[in-house]
Amino acid sequence: MEYLDFEKPIQEIKDQYIKCILIEKKSGIDMKKVCSQLQSKLEKTIKKLHSNLTPWQRVQLSRHPNRPYTLDYIQSITKKDSFVELHGDRYFGDDKAIVGGFGKIEDKTFMLIGTQKGKNTKDRQYRRFGMPNPEGYRKALRLMKLSEKFRKPVVTLIDTPGAFPGIEAEKRGQGEAIGKNIYEMMCLKVPIIVLIIGEGASGGALGIGIGDKVSMMENSWFSVISPESCSTILWGKWDKKEESAEALKLTAEDMYKSNLIDDIIKEPLGGAHFCPKKAYKIVKKQIIKYDKELSIIDIESLIRKRKNKYISMGYFDE
Repeated sequence: MEYLDFEKPIQEIKDQYIKCILIEKKSGIDMKKVCSQLQSKLEKTIKKLHSNLTPWQRVQLSRHPNRPYTLDYIQSITKKDSFVELHGDRYFGDDKAIVGGFGKIEDKTFMLIGTQKGKNTKDRQYRRFGMPNPEGYRKALRLMKLSEKFRKPVVTLIDTPGAFPGIEAEKRGQGEAIGKNIYEMMCLKVPIIVLIIGEGASGGALGIGIGDKVSMMENSWFSVISPESCSTILWGKWDKKEESAEALKLTAEDMYKSNLIDDIIKEPLGGAHFCPKKAYKIVKKQIIKYDKELSIIDIESLIRKRKNKYISMGYFDE
């Protein structure tokens, strides 16, 4: 387990707890009371630290190297061997930064689509750190249209620092691909459930982020720009990233207060990276709950509500 700077007090107690268990195993001395006290102290320390996290600390948690990624969730919440990954956009190629396919949650089939970062250096390069090219968004749209054909609900999982900013992506129509996805998702004739499980940056997130129900995990963020990029534009350096994170109002709580999302998904104590199995169960439960709510609404009413939801966000002047 890796620890962030502000998690060091947690690391110290956890190390003591592990040593306590090892001493009991090696020496046979009863250390249950000490271990219990350390366990209690650990829980109190985690609760105290997480009760007053700054927006920047939330951003750091969303990027935690031990945090579960899209494929972790898909493989854990779907029935064994039921997820079938589909590839390619039928125009250019297969973008590894976006994964998707049909899978069964309980006894119902869903189309599951999400951005995938990668777990190690080689895999992250392979996935381009979860930054999709245009063909990634076109693949996602192809899969959504496929789900529409077979009348299966769509679930998208978002964890991306943004769309890939390379020249080749612009040449192949990055902006057009994202814009078309937003347009098509507004009218998709199946329920859409969107879950922001980590980073939700810019158009990279919006390209698969239009839904009837949009939820954010407690330690995720959603914004037009990252705190570092905002700091660079305004001050010419990254040093003001903490202030930028505060000003951007990018946390799940901020998004909920602004009526930009429907719900906040509570994470296990310490965050999803502390207990991934609990996080999977919580996310699975949320998807099932939303599906039950959306499945009883006729599709025309669902699309109308979806459009009105986004039209009502913000304001404009002529």
